[in-house]
Amino acid sequence: MPDSLNKTLIIRFSSVGDIVLSSLLVRTLRQRFPGVHIAFLLKSEYADLVRHNPHVNEVIEFPSGGSLGDLLRLRRAIRAEHYDLIIDIHDSIRSRLLSAAGRRAVRIDKRKIPRWLLVHLKRDMYAAFGGAPGVAERYLEAMEPWGVKDDGGGLELHVPPEVQERVGAMLRERGIRPGSRVIGICPSARHGNKMWLKERFAETAAALAQRYDAGVLVFGSAGEAARCGEIAAMTEKASPSTRTLNLAGALSLLESAAAMDHCDVVITNDSGLMHIAAARKRKVVAVFGPTVRQFGFFPFGTASTVVEHPSLPCRPCTHIGLPDCPEGHFRCMRELATETVLHATTELLEH
Repeated sequence: MPDSLNKTLIIRFSSVGDIVLSSLLVRTLRQRFPGVHIAFLLKSEYADLVRHNPHVNEVIEFPSGGSLGDLLRLRRAIRAEHYDLIIDIHDSIRSRLLSAAGRRAVRIDKRKIPRWLLVHLKRDMYAAFGGAPGVAERYLEAMEPWGVKDDGGGLELHVPPEVQERVGAMLRERGIRPGSRVIGICPSARHGNKMWLKERFAETAAALAQRYDAGVLVFGSAGEAARCGEIAAMTEKASPSTRTLNLAGALSLLESAAAMDHCDVVITNDSGLMHIAAARKRKVVAVFGPTVRQFGFFPFGTASTVVEHPSLPCRPCTHIGLPDCPEGHFRCMRELATETVLHATTELLEH
C-alpha cells in the first residue's frame, strides 16, 4: 500500500450530481493524507460546488465550451505540476488525455459492460462485475490501494455563512417563517423522460402542505423556470393558503443548497439537485422512472426513499436519460400515483 501522497489532481468536468458525489472522495483522501495538496479540475460553471470545500487546496477551472487548444494548454500545465497521482473520476477522452500527463493515474470503474447489458438486454450482471455500489463509493474504489476508505459521513456541499444568511433573509421576506415546516420539490431534470408528471408534483406538494401546515419551495435552473412556475401555480390553486415560492432560476447552486436547509423533505426526480439535497442531509424522496439503482445515482448518505415502478420490462431504457420515452407510453412515470409518493414522503417524515 502506498504510504504517502504529496500532490494529487482530481478530474471531474461535470455535472452537478457527479461533482457533489465526489465530496466523499475528497474528504476521505484528506483524512488518509492530511498533508496532501489536492487540486480539483472541473468546468467553470460548476466551480462553486468545490470552491469552498476546506479539503481542496486548488480549484482548476476549464472553460465551458473549451477548445482543443485549451485542453492541450491545460495538459502542458498539468505535466509541469508533477502530480504524484491523477485521479480521473470522469473517464472520458478529454480526462484521459489530461491524466496521461501525470506520473501515475487511476480512474473510476463505471461498470460500462453490465450497464450496457442491463439497458439493452435487461440482464442484471452487476454482481459479476464488482457489484453495484453508489457512484460515490465507486470513486473510492480507485483509491483502495492507498487505503482511502468510506468514513460513513455521506456527501458534503460547503455553503459560506454569508450565503446562508442571505437566503434565510430572502425566505423570511417572502413569507417562509423561521421554524415552520417546508416541503421542497425539484420537479425538473436535464432529460425529459426523467421527470415525473407536473400535476402530480403539484398534487403531492399541496397535500403535504395542507397536512403539515407547510410552505413549498420549488427548485430548478433558469431553463426550468417555466415548468417550475406551472407547478407552483397548480400547487397554489390546489392549496390557496399555502405559501409557495418558485425559486427556479432565481438562485445559484449554493443558494439553492442554502434554501434546501430550510426544507423538512425534498421530493425530486433523479437529478443533480437530488444529490445537493443529500449532501445537505435533507430527507429525500426520489422518483425514478427510466433509471434504476444499479447505475449508482440513488440518494447517498441521507435518509431517503426511492419510488419507482419495479415491474416494467422496459426499465431501464437509459442510464442518463432521454428526451422522451422510447416506447411512447411513459408508463414508468405515468403509473406512479400521487398517493404512492405521498405515502413514501409521510413515512419518511414521521419515521
